[in-house]
Amino acid sequence: MASVQANGITIEYEEQGQGEPLLLVMGLGGQLTDWPQDFVDQLAGRGFRVIRFDNRDIGLSSELDWTPPTRAQTARHLVLRSKPPVGYIVDDMANDAAGLLDAIGVDAAHVVGMSMGGMIAQSLAIRHAHRVLSLTSVMSNTGDRKNGRMTIGVVRKALRLPEPTRENAAEVSVEMFKLFAGPHFDPDEHLARGREAVARSFRPVGTQRQAAAIAASSDRTAALAAVTAPTLVIHGLLDTLVKPSGGIATARAVPHSRLLMFPDMGHDLPQPRWSQMIDAIEDNAPRTVAVGA
Repeated sequence: MASVQANGITIEYEEQGQGEPLLLVMGLGGQLTDWPQDFVDQLAGRGFRVIRFDNRDIGLSSELDWTPPTRAQTARHLVLRSKPPVGYIVDDMANDAAGLLDAIGVDAAHVVGMSMGGMIAQSLAIRHAHRVLSLTSVMSNTGDRKNGRMTIGVVRKALRLPEPTRENAAEVSVEMFKLFAGPHFDPDEHLARGREAVARSFRPVGTQRQAAAIAASSDRTAALAAVTAPTLVIHGLLDTLVKPSGGIATARAVPHSRLLMFPDMGHDLPQPRWSQMIDAIEDNAPRTVAVGA
């Protein structure tokens, strides 16, 4: 792993493989290590130079210092479709990603974003179109506040979970994911990965700031109509955190995009579907240099 200065902050990142750059953008509260290593290995094995990084306020990237709304306040803003006062929004996080590419000498990359990472990837394709060779938006939405919203049941149950501490964060994460993950979710595996994540970095307030940034960000629907990068949208039909309508709305917003939906996928990356996802990502990524050349 290494770090660079970009957009006024420190960004921790890691690279694996050789070939055309592929930037993985993680979701809310997730660290670069939350991308399953086998998933990354498979992408690298397809001839990509896989770049993953910690978004601001998470992992080993810069931690900001503004006070975010509470979980309940942010949930209320999302339900009421109002915008909380924040120190940054999703567009700023997209600028971070562009700054990372600048810092490591990458002119353009294939971009794959998951959940909040999908929002960041969409913003990157809008604001820095020349940097995006192809776009894959996974279990995300356009920010239109109508599609891809959380179910009320998930909101209520999530707010009943205890506040995470360094001692209980991994266990709380397991209980959280049980609310919206699909049938292939493995609690034991998630618990082990969660404990590793807490040992690496524990920033619950950073997660609250990121959540507030999502709530404060604008609708990207109209701007997505101008995206020309080949676009793939992946979503699970069982997703209750970002309902499937979010993926459908994203695919409708981007001209000539492809929508891939899985009946056994919730708000997670089900291992039995990895090969199909990676096939689709590869098919969506036009190569300017032959793999292995």
